Amino acid sequence: MRIAVTGGTGKLGRAVVADLRKTDEVINLDMAATRPDLRVDLTDYGQTLEALTSIDDRYSSIDAVVHLAAIPAPGILPNAATFENNILTTYNVFAAAKAAGIENVVWASSETVLGLPFDTPPPYIPVDEEYPARPESRYSLVKHLEETMAAQFCRWNPRLKMIGLRFSNVMDPEDYAEFPSFDADPMRRKWNLWSYIDGRDGAQAVRKALDHQATGMDIFIIANADTVMSRSSASLAAEVFPDVKVTKELGEHETLLSIDKARRVLGYEPRFSWRG
Repeated sequence: MRIAVTGGTGKLGRAVVADLRKTDEVINLDMAATRPDLRVDLTDYGQTLEALTSIDDRYSSIDAVVHLAAIPAPGILPNAATFENNILTTYNVFAAAKAAGIENVVWASSETVLGLPFDTPPPYIPVDEEYPARPESRYSLVKHLEETMAAQFCRWNPRLKMIGLRFSNVMDPEDYAEFPSFDADPMRRKWNLWSYIDGRDGAQAVRKALDHQATGMDIFIIANADTVMSRSSASLAAEVFPDVKVTKELGEHETLLSIDKARRVLGYEPRFSWRG
């Protein structure tokens, strides 16, 4: 396939582009891109549409889109600027893909839609995709609106597949040196239930989502199989969220952001861990 990846210069984007280029032609669409990739302002619909249709001397069509470009977290820009950039960018990508006849779209939603930073405790542990979105920031609100928007794009075109991946906190291998320090204070990483995603496993999830044979919109939590902590997951839940129901017997270091749906539907299985 010829795949357009937006935001391929970012932390997760680099891992996704490197993985997809093993088997496919990939065009990285990013304001920070350098040749042979394409520098595109995705807040400009005209540029986005051209990038997903044809570029002289480069290509005449795109088969699939992986949309990762965004202000990557709350607190980087003022709230309104984060909202404006992220919602406009995503609308432009979704609308341009529709205009180009692209029917295979995967995009980065976020764990934040689950209610992070869990100042209000989750309804149960492990959390999953079954309870309604609980955005607690403008960044997270955009992610919720993206999921809602994708459902309507799929309603307009019954042949369209759009998969939103609710990625956990993305980590590179060099980030793992800090992990042992988290044990001293369980509250330090309580905000996302001590979860993370190795960028290489994030790339695996993107590939699985692209290859998944389906139509319509669907969402999946994408985290690693374990937590960032040396302590057991059960003891963390009991200490920090003593009044929250634990719905299953937990493995020693089992992720508290459930990846059961991604395993069952996409065949996703994390291969990398900070534990070696």
